[in-house]
Amino acid sequence: MQFEFASAARIIFGDGSAGQLPQLARDTGGRALLITDSFQPESVERLIDALRDDNLPITHYSVSGEPTVDVIDEAKGIASAAGCDHVISIGGGSVIDTGKASAALIPNEGDLLNYLEVIGAGRRLLADPLPFIALPTTAGTGAEVSKNAVLGSKAHRVKVSLRDNRMLANIALVDPQLTHSLPPAVTASTGMDALTQVLEPFVSHLANPLTDGMCAEGLRRAGRSLRTVYHEPGHADARRDMALTSLLGGLALANAKLGAVHGFAGVLGGMYNAPHGAICAALLPPVIDANIKALNAREPHNPALKRYEYAAQFLLDGRVSAGQCLRDPAPPFDRRATTNDALDWISETSGMFGIPGLGAYGLREDDFDEIVEKSSASSSMKGNPIVLNAEELKAILKAAL
Repeated sequence: MQFEFASAARIIFGDGSAGQLPQLARDTGGRALLITDSFQPESVERLIDALRDDNLPITHYSVSGEPTVDVIDEAKGIASAAGCDHVISIGGGSVIDTGKASAALIPNEGDLLNYLEVIGAGRRLLADPLPFIALPTTAGTGAEVSKNAVLGSKAHRVKVSLRDNRMLANIALVDPQLTHSLPPAVTASTGMDALTQVLEPFVSHLANPLTDGMCAEGLRRAGRSLRTVYHEPGHADARRDMALTSLLGGLALANAKLGAVHGFAGVLGGMYNAPHGAICAALLPPVIDANIKALNAREPHNPALKRYEYAAQFLLDGRVSAGQCLRDPAPPFDRRATTNDALDWISETSGMFGIPGLGAYGLREDDFDEIVEKSSASSSMKGNPIVLNAEELKAILKAAL
C-alpha cells in the first residue's frame, strides 16, 4: 500500500472562528489582495470592516460568477500594481478558486495558458504562490483545502484546472455560521456538490485509508443533515455537519480524485449557464447506475462495487440521528441500505430541492459527442472506478436531461 496525502498547512474549524481573520492576516503579510463576491452578505461585510478597523492594508477585488482566464489576469494585474504580498478569499468556491489562482500566478510570469491543464501546456509553476487564506461562505466545493483552481475559458467553452501541490491554502478558516444566510437554492446546489465529493473519492480507484475515513464521515453527516439545511436554514447542527462534509470532501478529492460526475461537470459548466451543484445533482444517479452496470459486466471483482454498498450504508443507515429533518421523518431501515436505496434517496432529494434536469440549462443530444470527447480528457474522469466507453457516457447524459 502506497499513497500520499497533502492538505492546507493549517485548518481552523468552528462557529465564530472567522473572528480570527484580522490577526491571521496580520501574521501572514503586509498588504492583502482581498477577493469577495460582488454581492456580500452582512456577515462578510462585518469581516471586511474588521480588517479595515484593524488598519490592515487591503486591496479589494470583487468578482461576479465563476472565475475565468480573463478574471485571473485582471486580478493579477491589480495585485501586482498594489504590491500585495498575500491573498485572502471570502466567499463560495468560485471566489476561493479566484484567490487560489491569483496567489499562484501573481509571482509567476507568462501567459496563464502555460499552466492550465487540457487547453494549455500544463507547466509547473516556477515560483511559489503567495500565502493564501481561504474562508468559505458555502458548504459545497471544499475548495479551501484542494490544490487546484477550476477556471473557465470562454474561447474553449470548457472549465479546466490550474493545479499544483503548492496551491494548497496556508490557512483554511471554516466558520459554519457564514453559511446560515445562504438562500435555499444555493444551499441545495452546494449541498449536492458536497455529497458528490464525499462519494466519488470513496469509490475512486485512487482511494486510500485516510480519504476513506473522511468520506465515510462526510457521507454520514450529509445523510442526516443535507435535507435539514434546506428545510431549516437556521439549524446550527445541520449547518455544521454540511460545512464539515464540504471540508472532508475537499480533503478527499485533493488526494483521491473524483469521477465521471465531475469529469462531465467541468465541461458542462463551461458550455452552459448551470450551477455546478445542479449539474452534479442531475448526473450523480445516472453515473452511479452506469458505473455499477459496467463494473458488474466487465470487472465483477472490482472493490468499487462493495464500496458503493458501504457508501449507501454510511449515507442512509444513520440518517435519523441528530439533525433529522422533521419534514422527512423516515424510520430507520430494518435492513442494511443498498446502492439502489441510495440512488432513490439522491433522486428524491434533488426533486425535493427543485433541481431540474440538464435540459433546462440547454443541454441537447446534438452536443453529446463534443461533451464526451472533452470530458474523457478531464482529470476528474481519470479517478472513476472504471473506464466508461463513449456509449455509456452518452447514456449518462441522456438520463440527466
